[in-house]
Amino acid sequence: MPIDIKSLTRDELAAHLQKWGQPAYRTDQVLDWLYRRRAASWDAMSNLPKALREKLRGHFTLQTLELARKQGSSDTTQKFLWKLADGALIESVLIPANPALYGEASDRHTLCISTQVGCAYGCKFCASGLDGWKRNLRPEEIVEQVIAVERWSSADENEKRRKGAEENFPLPSVPLSPPRAEPPGGSERLINNIVVMGMGEPLANYENLLAALRLLNAPWGGGIGARKITVSTSGLAPQIRKLADEPEQFRLAISLHGATDEVRATIMPVNKKYPLKELTAALDYYLSKHGRMITFEYILIAGVNDRLDQIRPLAALARRLHAKVNLIPYNKVEGLPWARPEEKECEAFLKALENEDVTATLRREKGHDIDAACGQLRLKTERELAAAV
Repeated sequence: MPIDIKSLTRDELAAHLQKWGQPAYRTDQVLDWLYRRRAASWDAMSNLPKALREKLRGHFTLQTLELARKQGSSDTTQKFLWKLADGALIESVLIPANPALYGEASDRHTLCISTQVGCAYGCKFCASGLDGWKRNLRPEEIVEQVIAVERWSSADENEKRRKGAEENFPLPSVPLSPPRAEPPGGSERLINNIVVMGMGEPLANYENLLAALRLLNAPWGGGIGARKITVSTSGLAPQIRKLADEPEQFRLAISLHGATDEVRATIMPVNKKYPLKELTAALDYYLSKHGRMITFEYILIAGVNDRLDQIRPLAALARRLHAKVNLIPYNKVEGLPWARPEEKECEAFLKALENEDVTATLRREKGHDIDAACGQLRLKTERELAAAV
């Protein structure tokens, strides 16, 4: 398969262009088209000579994601279902501004991205793995989720401006220029925070994940700060240690969902391979290397892990590892037996944790009405397509 240009580092791209006898400044021009202007075709790169565009076309692919479906929530959360070149479906979720969702300050827009088609880890409450694991995403497919959402947002904003102009000035019809593109990381960037906790187990696609995150973090690429990127894992202890040895200061979140081996193993098969003792040892190592607060993701499932007898072991684990706890009321998945606790029970769990001197937050409505659980929209769409055949 030809290499996609969005999988190249700056140095790799520069080496190709130099070999073709191109001046050095062409590298920055191409990167500008890819990451700032979000070009969807070679022909869009209008300040490149036609001969160079043809050369690029002949050596690289420039794949973009096709928007198969989108759902918008009453709180402005947006869920995107993307179609890959091979027809597989993946999801991304754009979450609106929320004070300290994962970063230290208020996050303007957070994008939750996927790293695999399906998932092999079989968490009992999750839709992502119901149809099993299909394949890993390549670096450019991970990167393109960010670019595609921003491309969609730019087109959507332009359409709103066009309609507004037509309503206010119906005659004559004046074509609007596209919105001004800002440099990566600029003040007008739509996405300034990434959480890698969509479909799949990120650390099971380790090499492609790190390649993609470095492209998104690079000042010539996505320009998103490492501390604005959070990697989530269900608890792959060896890969957590490997991540600890990387130089980047990416944040780490653990999909915990149970404070004892008994409860966690009931809903997360990975706990049998890496029980809490082994996971805790890996997190100790991670903290010794990075020293930054980690996050425990804890989905509250009625009658499973929302009992108050989970408070003390969860609090003890959080205090030992200097972790904050992000409580997430369960999003119902069709075909699974689990239920969402009542709001008062979620609030009581939060209060009990805070009484144990644990930093905790309760995720209030962010996409509960748009199939926002991981893999939910993909599964629903695939079943609808299968039924239509």
